Amino acid sequence: MFREKAITRFLGALGAKNDLPLQVALWNGETLALGPAPKVTIRLPDRRAARYLVPPSLANLARGYVTGRFDVDGRLDDVIAAASGLARAGVSSAGRIRRRLSAAIHTRERDRRAISHHYDVSNDFYRRWLDPEMVYSCAYFRAADEALETAQMAKLDHIFAKIMLKPNERLLDIGCGWGALALRAASRHGARVLGVTLSQNQFELARERVRAAGLADRVEIRLQDYRDVEGTFDKITSVGMFEHVGLKNLRGYFAKIRSLLADGGLALNHGITSTDPDSAESPYGAGEFIHEYVFPHGELPHIGLVLREMQAAGLEALDVESLRRHYARTLSLWAANYEANAGTLRRMVDETTFRVWRVYLAGCAYAFQQDWVSIYQVLVCKSGAEGLNPTPLTRHYMYR
Repeated sequence: MFREKAITRFLGALGAKNDLPLQVALWNGETLALGPAPKVTIRLPDRRAARYLVPPSLANLARGYVTGRFDVDGRLDDVIAAASGLARAGVSSAGRIRRRLSAAIHTRERDRRAISHHYDVSNDFYRRWLDPEMVYSCAYFRAADEALETAQMAKLDHIFAKIMLKPNERLLDIGCGWGALALRAASRHGARVLGVTLSQNQFELARERVRAAGLADRVEIRLQDYRDVEGTFDKITSVGMFEHVGLKNLRGYFAKIRSLLADGGLALNHGITSTDPDSAESPYGAGEFIHEYVFPHGELPHIGLVLREMQAAGLEALDVESLRRHYARTLSLWAANYEANAGTLRRMVDETTFRVWRVYLAGCAYAFQQDWVSIYQVLVCKSGAEGLNPTPLTRHYMYR
């Protein structure tokens, strides 16, 4: 149990050294300013709530907020910045918080439960803050003021350009979500598409959307683990899925892609990566919160590890593109949509779930802005003889 004097001394020392833009309102009526111009107020209703500030890691702070142990006043962007500053100050003497992940066991059933935890909140919940096509991955902005829905379609078209998608080619989309990529590949490029997902909600809505679009003869959606897919495909896409694979399973994941890819075919992996070569975590405890509340068993590899495991699995990396700034903007727009629909969203889910997603979206936007995490599109073909690589000698074809 924390006493007023102890928490006062601890927070006062942090404020004196770091000039933080926040204040803490204690249960006894005292308010501690940690900087001269506080924009954010953390309100501790009792002594027990103080344990979420000692140490003030992002995991502790987020855990205290989402479980309702304390409340916060201020603009959401200011709240995230202030919390990050407090966490950074709190660990400065001990160094950056790290938690090397022990390799999670990624069985089919465990992965199914993890995916369900994240994606099966409800389709209507996601519909309130995503774009109209419900593309839940990093958009591609050709201009800073481009609308989210335009940038999401530009992302899909950018992928199709990279993989040189042609009419009647067989395309596998691993982690197909609500079917936006599969639908666009079939309707605009004439591809024949198989999309697989582990989310029951996504599976049902994606199939419904395929039927409504009159594309059931060209698009098949399955509730299936990627490890159980069989056949040969001209092109393969995996967008926002490999974060769930696990670090020690990357080579097997890429080997599976290779086994499904036709000679002369192309595959594109689009996924979030760690920017720390020595850790699969976001700094200052952010990763701990995400594992506990948002993405169970998720692991983020460094891009160096991704490329190594691709090569070891028999895939040649042909093009590597960072979309970090694009995801920072995507997440900022999602967070703004979430705030604009907060009243409705709060009625759709319990209070903890509402707060988890509010913190997660805004916090991830900040993390990408700060280069704590990144995201890459990696285009690959089978490694080996020259005939396995169908791309031109230059990248111009991607931008025609």
